[in-house]
Amino acid sequence: MTATAAPAAPARAGAREWLGLAVLALPTLLLSIDNTVLFLAMPHLAADLAPGPVQLLWIMDVYGFVIAGFLVTMGALGDRVGRRRLLLCGAVAFGAASALAAYASSPGMLIAARILLGLGGATLMPASLALIGTMFRDARQRALAIGVFTGCFMGGAALGPVVGGALLERFWWGSVFLVGVPVMGLLLAAAPLLPESRGPRGGRIDLASVALSMAAAFPVVYGLKEVAEDPARPAAYAGLAAGAAFGYLFVRRQRTVADPLLDLRLLRSRTFSVALGLLLATNVLSGGLYLFASRFLQTAEGLSPLDSGLWMTLPALAMVAGSLLAPIAARRVRPGTLIAGGMVPAAVAFLVAGFADGTGVLMAGLTVGFLCLSPVAALGIALVVGAAPDERAGAASAIAETSGEFGIAFGIASLGSVGGAAYAALVALPPGAPDAAGESLEDAAAAAEGLPPESAAALLEAARDAFLGGFGVVTVVAAVLLAGLAVLTATAMRHLPPIGGDDA
Repeated sequence: MTATAAPAAPARAGAREWLGLAVLALPTLLLSIDNTVLFLAMPHLAADLAPGPVQLLWIMDVYGFVIAGFLVTMGALGDRVGRRRLLLCGAVAFGAASALAAYASSPGMLIAARILLGLGGATLMPASLALIGTMFRDARQRALAIGVFTGCFMGGAALGPVVGGALLERFWWGSVFLVGVPVMGLLLAAAPLLPESRGPRGGRIDLASVALSMAAAFPVVYGLKEVAEDPARPAAYAGLAAGAAFGYLFVRRQRTVADPLLDLRLLRSRTFSVALGLLLATNVLSGGLYLFASRFLQTAEGLSPLDSGLWMTLPALAMVAGSLLAPIAARRVRPGTLIAGGMVPAAVAFLVAGFADGTGVLMAGLTVGFLCLSPVAALGIALVVGAAPDERAGAASAIAETSGEFGIAFGIASLGSVGGAAYAALVALPPGAPDAAGESLEDAAAAAEGLPPESAAALLEAARDAFLGGFGVVTVVAAVLLAGLAVLTATAMRHLPPIGGDDA
């Protein structure tokens, strides 16, 4: 009998690929910074441009709307025209839009610039992740590279308030946008380090699918944001219903069109679908818990945005460290065991944070919790990218990124609503306090400004206690969800060997 030859091991990446990863890390870091830095710049640009309330909302939200709406389209487009080509086009667009935003002379001009920034960002993220998947064929190297990619995204979230605060102390508000110009210029200059890759068959982009994907994404993101602001708004649920209806039409079309924008066959892979579900679920928790921590620091503790940002760097840096360590640990420990094993102590740490009575203990609990939860992000994305065929790498990357966008938005809306309901039930308003103070911590802080000092102090203390009680309820929900996810992960991923193992 003739022995069957073992398949050749994938070629290991060399110095060129690792330098290429460093190049791809730059836009990732910048996009994450851009997500958070505008919160600090908003008072300054509002004083300069004097936008109306609706314009102010568009300046804040349109960037996220456009990214969420175009991620799937741009991922599929990169598979067809070339991921490096799309990345470079996105870099040009993002750099030009950054300069336009920095020197905007009117609210309308700034909104237009934010739309262009969203379009550029929607091309950069899936193209970068797909290129990493094609540059790093060895499973261990690919997992580590994606861990670095994920760590850069988390690091940008930590650096955003610090960078923004430092720039705003010395320069005008436009400087926070102008950072993008040299970064994108460096990306364009280093483009020869990146290989071109695309799917083996071109295929046309189905414009009807593009329209349906955006018609589904925009109303859902809008509805989730509205629910987070006020759960009683009918427009929020109308948006969610419209998004769900268009989403159904989008999925139905993908099943019948010859060259779908989103290949639903990817979901037949248990590894792909479970990893995607874990990414979505943990982003729900991350979005909700980050929201509560930020509100607590700024409103209950009265810290400045910069000081709050410095506190929030602790859990973000913990996730950076975990994203780098998890792929290394997964070479010896099964990914399912590593992810499930981290969820249990994460649940305990979040409970400690939820029932703490002080900034130090609360932030320590969140930091430990996010450290233990970090293997989900690094390994989950690596599993999603690794489970997809080369011709669908861009689409798979876009799906992973989209799950993050929707997960965070849904976490802010859902856990925010849970915490808000708990606050309203727990708050004990002192005599003389207006009823509006019982709706939220921010309303209580606003009402306290019009009260005598003793009454204001009593109201703020009652509101702070109720808010912490609501945060405790949220962390109980998070702990229960993590316990269920740990069981699901350990069961559904038990077939996966350590990354790079012989039976992979």
